[in-house]
Amino acid sequence: MKREKILKKIKKSSWDIVIIGGGATGLGCSVDAASRGYKTLLLEQVDFAKGTSSRSTKLVHGGVRYLQQGDVSLVFEALKERGLMFKNAPHLVTNQSFVIPTYDWWGGPFYTVGLKVYDLMAGKLGLGPSKHLSLEEAIKALPTVEQDGLKGGVIYQDGQFDDSRMAISLAQTCIDYGGTVLNYCKVTKLVKDGELISGVVAVDQESGEEMKIQAKVVINATGVFADEIIQMDEPEKKDMITPSQGIHLILDKEFLPNNYAIMVPHTSDGRVMFAVPWHNHVVVGTTDTLVKNHSLEPVALESEVDFVLETAGQYLVKQPTRKDVLSVFAGLRPLAKPDGEKKATKEISRGHKILISVSGLITIIGGKWTTYRKMAEDTIEKAIMLGGLPERECVTRHLPVHGYRMDIDPYNDPLAPYGLEKEEVIALGEEEDAWSGWLSEKLQILKSQVVWAVQKELARTVEDVLARRTRALFLDARESIRIAPEVAQLMAKELNRDEKWIADQIQVYKAVAKNYYFED
Repeated sequence: MKREKILKKIKKSSWDIVIIGGGATGLGCSVDAASRGYKTLLLEQVDFAKGTSSRSTKLVHGGVRYLQQGDVSLVFEALKERGLMFKNAPHLVTNQSFVIPTYDWWGGPFYTVGLKVYDLMAGKLGLGPSKHLSLEEAIKALPTVEQDGLKGGVIYQDGQFDDSRMAISLAQTCIDYGGTVLNYCKVTKLVKDGELISGVVAVDQESGEEMKIQAKVVINATGVFADEIIQMDEPEKKDMITPSQGIHLILDKEFLPNNYAIMVPHTSDGRVMFAVPWHNHVVVGTTDTLVKNHSLEPVALESEVDFVLETAGQYLVKQPTRKDVLSVFAGLRPLAKPDGEKKATKEISRGHKILISVSGLITIIGGKWTTYRKMAEDTIEKAIMLGGLPERECVTRHLPVHGYRMDIDPYNDPLAPYGLEKEEVIALGEEEDAWSGWLSEKLQILKSQVVWAVQKELARTVEDVLARRTRALFLDARESIRIAPEVAQLMAKELNRDEKWIADQIQVYKAVAKNYYFED
């Protein structure tokens, strides 16, 4: 995972498949292509999962809401993929019990029947049966739930994971199978041989060096930025993406002390809302707000924050306020624009679309984290045909993700995402005094995780470490700012950087982090 070696390899090779974009979809494509034996290169303009793919509700789910909307085929597909994610990445994905509290006499029977259908659709890959809860059982599961008017509840099983750690593990899986991935390398131009795409021009964002890279097939998997790549190919092309913003608030565990999550099936704006235990905190969200402009650092709107706090307060005994929010983060969903009539963003299907231009650019849009593997399989099937590549079967249905380990608890063990490498991360802390002990005992982050992130996971900035290699920024923004100077010091030694780099990194990180908490 040495950047210099990767850059050398990129310059002297030609590729079967070049993938633009290092989020869930692009990384899924890289794993699929590399595991079939194709010469695979993935380029990401900033850091892996920097955008949407690190900002999810942390759920691996079929989507109860999509069932309600009648999108049965998507639910079938997502439930199947949920089951495969559990089997392929047990160190990253865990079973989570969700409770729907019911306040109407008809709510219990209505949701019980709906979730039985959900269970049946999961088939052999189900996680356990849903069942009705009495008033006493509902209160026992959710002691902090609003009890005034509570009739009971329904409990069902779904999945939970750590999104950006999954992304890093997929990047490592691609490398395990001979693929090449690189962050901070931006594609600025598509290269054509006549009318057909034959490669890309990419700029190393650290050195400014420009590289011309040959490829038989180019895949655009850039999420909300997909239109920019499409327009490099066809400047007049209309936008294909409708960006929708969703925000999440992080609260202390006291708001949901047991290990059960809450699912609110119908908020005042017609969405579902979740309060889910995650890394000893609680994730509450989300919203669905149409936005005109996309950005690498979307910011939560005041109205969105108020809505989430107000809705959470309707279901929790203690009304959360802005003072209780440890971190707030926003993400943009790259929804495929619906054909024909205008729809509210919450009604746009989360299914994916694969577009192929006349010049041969393959663009994959839409989709969701749970279906990343199927999206990749569908995309690479098209790439094989388009690039005249030798036909080889997809093997990712039963392909263990890097670090695969059964005897580990992703729910309670903060080092679980490292899987088989957990002990190596701990042992690294014993090699040097500067690497030993806690970086943040509050967030259960070791100093050795910083060094590991630089040595083994291509972390290049303080933000890479605090936002995505660990989840400090997303769990407690103020605590992440407190430990940022020590992270910068540890990284500078590994990357051979000077005091100016350290000062700049701290300043840049603070500027990013200020959007993740509310001023007192």
